[in-house]
Amino acid sequence: MNRMNENQNAKEVKCLVNERGGSLLELMAVVLLITIMAVMSMPTLQHYMAVREIDTIARRFIAHAQFARGQALTLGIPIQIAPISGNLWDEGWVVRNACSGKCASSGCVERNWFSQGDIAPIYFKGGGKQFIDPHSSKRGILFNAAGAAKTKQGGFVANRLILGHEQDASLERQLILGSGGRWRICDPYKDSKACK
Repeated sequence: MNRMNENQNAKEVKCLVNERGGSLLELMAVVLLITIMAVMSMPTLQHYMAVREIDTIARRFIAHAQFARGQALTLGIPIQIAPISGNLWDEGWVVRNACSGKCASSGCVERNWFSQGDIAPIYFKGGGKQFIDPHSSKRGILFNAAGAAKTKQGGFVANRLILGHEQDASLERQLILGSGGRWRICDPYKDSKACK
């Protein structure tokens, strides 16, 4: 009886050894297939990440601009969104009280409400030159107490900023400002009519 058990145990061990070798080859094949699929899907994944980045920056800019407009309506004073340093929107922007000569005499205190730092790898096509005050050559958007977008000299603004992505040249988002101070995001590749 012991010999039969020993023979049967030996057969079971041989079967297990063979199965382990087979399962290792199967595992290697599965890992190879997963690797191939991952390599093939990497460009698509990178594209979706770039889309998410550009959409996030577009929404953040509009949220800050809508906040500026809301503050102007609520407080009854002009609020400005402008590049942080010089005239480059790409380096970030700041939302602040716009103390002009008129407001300064009434005790207007400069206050920064929000700011955004560098937005790389996203950039403003053309440097965001669309919102330049023709009199002072400074970039920025001023919302008056009625919530309308104006230049510092008082001209009404209706224009757009165009965002691009350094790693995916086909990506573009247009941030369109209406004359009443309302914003919308437009993707020219999905809806070219709405972007006009």
